[in-house]
Amino acid sequence: MKMKRFCIATIATLGLFALSVAGFAAKKANHHNGKQLIGEKIKHDGQHVLGKKGPFTTTVEVRNGKVAGLHVKHDKKGDVPVTKYKTDKKMALLGGHPSPFRLAAFEQDEYLGTTYIGYAYTDAEGYEEIYWFPYDMILDGDTGAVMYIPVG
Repeated sequence: MKMKRFCIATIATLGLFALSVAGFAAKKANHHNGKQLIGEKIKHDGQHVLGKKGPFTTTVEVRNGKVAGLHVKHDKKGDVPVTKYKTDKKMALLGGHPSPFRLAAFEQDEYLGTTYIGYAYTDAEGYEEIYWFPYDMILDGDTGAVMYIPVG
Protein backbone atom coordinates (compact mmCIF):
# COMPACT_ATOMS: atom_id res chain seq x y z
CA MET A 1 0.00 0.00 0.00
CA LYS A 2 2.87 2.39 0.85
CA MET A 3 4.53 1.54 -2.46
CA LYS A 4 1.35 2.40 -4.38
CA ARG A 5 1.12 5.83 -2.66
CA PHE A 6 4.80 6.42 -3.30
CA CYS A 7 4.36 5.65 -7.02
CA ILE A 8 1.32 7.92 -7.31
CA ALA A 9 3.12 10.73 -5.49
CA THR A 10 6.20 10.30 -7.70
CA ILE A 11 4.15 10.38 -10.90
CA ALA A 12 2.24 13.45 -9.72
CA THR A 13 5.47 15.22 -8.79
CA LEU A 14 7.08 14.41 -12.14
CA GLY A 15 3.95 15.63 -13.95
CA LEU A 16 4.00 18.94 -12.09
CA PHE A 17 7.72 19.31 -12.75
CA ALA A 18 7.22 18.66 -16.48
CA LEU A 19 4.46 21.26 -16.67
CA SER A 20 6.51 23.86 -14.81
CA VAL A 21 9.58 23.28 -17.02
CA ALA A 22 7.48 23.55 -20.19
CA GLY A 23 5.89 26.77 -18.97
CA PHE A 24 9.21 28.24 -17.90
CA ALA A 25 11.03 27.32 -21.11
CA ALA A 26 8.35 28.80 -23.35
CA LYS A 27 9.35 32.45 -23.16
CA LYS A 28 7.07 34.85 -24.94
CA ALA A 29 8.63 37.48 -27.15
CA ASN A 30 7.73 41.01 -28.14
CA HIS A 31 9.17 41.83 -31.55
CA HIS A 32 10.16 45.37 -32.53
CA ASN A 33 11.03 46.77 -35.95
CA GLY A 34 14.49 48.21 -35.27
CA LYS A 35 14.75 49.71 -38.76
CA GLN A 36 11.56 51.66 -38.22
CA LEU A 37 12.47 52.71 -34.67
CA ILE A 38 15.91 54.03 -35.61
CA GLY A 39 14.64 55.81 -38.74
CA GLU A 40 16.83 58.74 -39.81
CA LYS A 41 19.07 58.38 -36.74
CA ILE A 42 20.96 55.70 -38.70
CA LYS A 43 22.65 58.57 -40.57
CA HIS A 44 24.20 59.95 -37.37
CA ASP A 45 26.98 58.14 -35.49
CA GLY A 46 26.63 57.66 -31.74
CA GLN A 47 24.18 56.23 -29.20
CA HIS A 48 20.45 56.55 -29.91
CA VAL A 49 17.59 55.54 -27.59
CA LEU A 50 15.21 53.08 -29.25
CA GLY A 51 12.84 52.62 -26.35
CA LYS A 52 12.18 52.48 -22.65
CA LYS A 53 10.16 49.76 -20.94
CA GLY A 54 9.80 50.23 -17.21
CA PRO A 55 13.31 50.38 -15.75
CA PHE A 56 14.92 49.17 -19.03
CA THR A 57 16.38 51.62 -21.57
CA THR A 58 17.40 50.27 -24.97
CA THR A 59 20.02 52.15 -27.00
CA VAL A 60 21.59 51.38 -30.33
CA GLU A 61 25.14 52.29 -31.28
CA VAL A 62 25.54 53.59 -34.86
CA ARG A 63 28.84 53.75 -36.74
CA ASN A 64 29.20 54.69 -40.42
CA GLY A 65 25.46 54.33 -41.02
CA LYS A 66 25.26 50.81 -39.57
CA VAL A 67 24.17 49.29 -36.27
CA ALA A 68 27.33 48.50 -34.30
CA GLY A 69 25.51 47.12 -31.27
CA LEU A 70 22.50 47.31 -29.03
CA HIS A 71 22.73 47.92 -25.31
CA VAL A 72 20.15 47.66 -22.53
CA LYS A 73 20.47 49.26 -19.10
CA HIS A 74 18.35 48.69 -16.03
CA ASP A 75 17.87 51.85 -13.94
CA LYS A 76 19.17 50.16 -10.78
CA LYS A 77 21.04 47.04 -11.92
CA GLY A 78 23.07 48.49 -14.80
CA ASP A 79 23.88 46.65 -18.03
CA VAL A 80 21.56 43.80 -19.03
CA PRO A 81 22.79 40.82 -21.12
CA VAL A 82 21.78 40.98 -24.79
CA THR A 83 21.45 37.95 -27.08
CA LYS A 84 22.03 38.30 -30.81
CA TYR A 85 19.75 36.26 -33.09
CA LYS A 86 19.44 35.70 -36.83
CA THR A 87 16.53 34.48 -38.92
CA ASP A 88 15.25 34.59 -42.48
CA LYS A 89 11.68 35.31 -41.36
CA LYS A 90 10.31 38.79 -40.85
CA MET A 91 9.60 38.84 -37.12
CA ALA A 92 9.08 42.58 -36.63
CA LEU A 93 5.46 43.18 -37.53
CA LEU A 94 2.94 45.84 -36.69
CA GLY A 95 1.72 45.31 -33.17
CA GLY A 96 4.95 43.60 -32.14
CA HIS A 97 3.55 40.06 -31.94
CA PRO A 98 4.18 37.56 -34.73
CA SER A 99 1.35 35.60 -36.22
CA PRO A 100 1.97 32.54 -38.36
CA PHE A 101 -0.46 34.00 -40.89
CA ARG A 102 1.41 37.32 -41.10
CA LEU A 103 5.03 36.12 -41.16
CA ALA A 104 4.92 35.80 -44.94
CA ALA A 105 3.83 39.42 -45.45
CA PHE A 106 6.70 41.48 -46.88
CA GLU A 107 7.08 45.23 -47.24
CA GLN A 108 7.56 46.59 -50.76
CA ASP A 109 11.27 47.34 -50.25
CA GLU A 110 12.02 43.82 -49.06
CA TYR A 111 12.95 40.79 -51.05
CA LEU A 112 12.86 37.07 -50.47
CA GLY A 113 16.00 35.75 -48.83
CA THR A 114 16.50 38.68 -46.45
CA THR A 115 18.28 37.77 -43.23
CA TYR A 116 17.31 39.64 -40.08
CA ILE A 117 19.46 40.21 -37.03
CA GLY A 118 17.73 40.59 -33.69
CA TYR A 119 19.05 41.86 -30.37
CA ALA A 120 17.13 40.55 -27.36
CA TYR A 121 16.94 40.98 -23.61
CA THR A 122 14.59 39.52 -21.02
CA ASP A 123 12.43 41.98 -19.09
CA ALA A 124 11.30 41.74 -15.45
CA GLU A 125 8.22 39.65 -16.40
CA GLY A 126 10.28 37.11 -18.35
CA TYR A 127 9.33 38.37 -21.82
CA GLU A 128 12.01 38.62 -24.46
CA GLU A 129 12.12 42.06 -26.09
CA ILE A 130 13.71 41.62 -29.54
CA TYR A 131 14.74 44.46 -31.86
CA TRP A 132 15.05 43.24 -35.48
CA PHE A 133 17.14 44.83 -38.26
CA PRO A 134 17.79 43.73 -41.85
CA TYR A 135 21.21 42.10 -42.17
CA ASP A 136 22.57 44.91 -44.36
CA MET A 137 22.07 47.43 -41.52
CA ILE A 138 24.39 45.53 -39.15
CA LEU A 139 28.07 46.49 -39.02
CA ASP A 140 29.40 43.05 -38.07
CA GLY A 141 26.69 41.02 -39.84
CA ASP A 142 25.69 37.87 -38.04
CA THR A 143 28.92 37.50 -36.03
CA GLY A 144 27.98 35.87 -32.72
CA ALA A 145 24.31 35.48 -33.69
CA VAL A 146 22.43 32.27 -32.92
CA MET A 147 19.55 30.98 -35.04
CA TYR A 148 16.22 32.26 -33.74
CA ILE A 149 13.54 29.61 -33.30
CA PRO A 150 10.17 31.08 -32.29
CA VAL A 151 8.35 29.35 -29.46
CA GLY A 152 4.79 28.22 -30.07
